[in-house]
Amino acid sequence: MIKFLIKGILRDKNRSLLPIIVISIGVALTVFFSTWFSGVFSDMVNVNANLSTGHVKIMTKAYAENITQIPNDLALLEVDKLMAELKQDYPQMDWAARIQFGGLLDIPDKQGETRAQGPAAGQAIDFFSTESKEVKRMNIHNSLITGKLPTKSGDALISHDFFKRFNLRLGDEITLFSSTMNTSMTFYNFKIVGTLRFGMQALDRGAILIDLSDAQKALDMENAAGEILGFFNNNTYNKENAEKIKQAFNNKHKKINDEFASKMLLLSEQNGLGEYIILSENMSSIMIFLFILVMSIVLWNTGLLGGLRRYNEFGIRLAMGEEKRHIYKTLIYESVFIGFIGSIIGTMIGLAAGYYLQNHGINLGNLMQDGGLMMPTVFRAIVKPEAYYIGFIPGLFSMVLGNALSGIGIYKRKTAQLFKELEV
Repeated sequence: MIKFLIKGILRDKNRSLLPIIVISIGVALTVFFSTWFSGVFSDMVNVNANLSTGHVKIMTKAYAENITQIPNDLALLEVDKLMAELKQDYPQMDWAARIQFGGLLDIPDKQGETRAQGPAAGQAIDFFSTESKEVKRMNIHNSLITGKLPTKSGDALISHDFFKRFNLRLGDEITLFSSTMNTSMTFYNFKIVGTLRFGMQALDRGAILIDLSDAQKALDMENAAGEILGFFNNNTYNKENAEKIKQAFNNKHKKINDEFASKMLLLSEQNGLGEYIILSENMSSIMIFLFILVMSIVLWNTGLLGGLRRYNEFGIRLAMGEEKRHIYKTLIYESVFIGFIGSIIGTMIGLAAGYYLQNHGINLGNLMQDGGLMMPTVFRAIVKPEAYYIGFIPGLFSMVLGNALSGIGIYKRKTAQLFKELEV
């Protein structure tokens, strides 16, 4: 019987062509958007992790409570000792100390007098160490517009927009006005060696990047850092493993009523990223449900049209003594074969589109320029193993459901009217 049904599907194009096209389109969209949204949410999380949160972040308790104010007077002390401990206890992670700071950038004229000033959001990372992965992690090479990376003390990178707005040149000196760890004023000179653009307004308005050692000198933070970020060596956030590391670290450094005790936070506990992660995890399920719903309605209507066209066929089969239950069963079998064929075609199309965007991506930097969120400028898809089978769920289920609903009409046929219909 199965061989007979397959031959009928392949030979009768009117019976199978339209449903296969509908299923192929629906499955292709399901697979494609599954890879697309997985890539978008993954890139969004990775950008925030690399630039701001890490997969885990260590601060003092008091710093964590006032993190939006960047209170460097509440920074971590004896960082070298803490870093050595972290590398020994958690070798599966890469650790990086950073200092965030704010202030004014003073631009002098030829006489050394103030020509202009602008607010700056600064970040200090390890530029000089050969073991540091910070430059690659923050994608600074690709963000560099002019100049080069800092190679010696006193070098600085600033945002290209700030550089252009004040008509600066490479090699010009600027002065950072800020406050030290001891809350006193500090003035420190830097030489502009390069400009960069991240494609995010939050960073491009007035960013300055300097080496960690320079920030420690300028802000009186010798052997101190505002934050220590931890990244899994495979560069993929794993919430379960991160939670275990967090619990172990916080239990080890738990000190009651000590506001300077170290505290670890997860990526999902910062910047509202927990909601994005939950949404990304559930996006595939949401899309499957929506496509099953929409495609079931479409295929129900397709099945009704097919049922009307095959009205006489069902009547003849009933008149020949075939049971209604058997006819209904063969209709379901046909829907499974058609759904399987359409799912294969749609999955191949969706995977092809997903792999293309995984390799090339779509540059939406111009659209994201005015945004305040940390989001990537090039959006890419990510083809995960689930993309190979996720399309079969709506493809098979919706086709079977559509034909099951439309096939109910078979049971409404009255055998007494069959011969009258056949005579007509």
